[in-house]
Amino acid sequence: MSALAFAMSACFCLTLASTAARAECVDPPGQGVDWTRCYFDGRSFLEADLSNARLKDATFSRGNLSASRLTGADASRAKFIYANLEGAVFDDARLREADFTNANLAGASLKGADLSRARMFRANLRNADFSGAKMRGLDLLEADLSGAVWSDGARKCAEGSIGQCR
Repeated sequence: MSALAFAMSACFCLTLASTAARAECVDPPGQGVDWTRCYFDGRSFLEADLSNARLKDATFSRGNLSASRLTGADASRAKFIYANLEGAVFDDARLREADFTNANLAGASLKGADLSRARMFRANLRNADFSGAKMRGLDLLEADLSGAVWSDGARKCAEGSIGQCR
């Protein structure tokens, strides 16, 4: 193979690799959208259907995603700091190391979600549903868990449960 043919082949392969992995941050919300590493601070996606979306390392701080569907989404390491996620559905979502500091997740559904090493410091989790969720290393410091359904699907946290389900 000539040096020119080898260089063209390598360039073509690099172009394909970068195109396949590129997130389109200007794409409208929708099922399966790839918003990897996109920045949406303060944006509103009220009642958006982001099922099976790729949201790894994306930022939604101070955004409004209330009543949105994020079923099966991969939002590992995403930031939802101070976001309004009231009534959002995160069923079977991958939320490993996601940051929900001071977020409003009142009435949210997190059934079967992977919350490993996620941060929910001071989050409003009133009446949220954690049935079947993986919670290893989950930071719930000062989070309000009043009325939340615990990961076993049977226990409901008592009123005034702050930082732990009582």
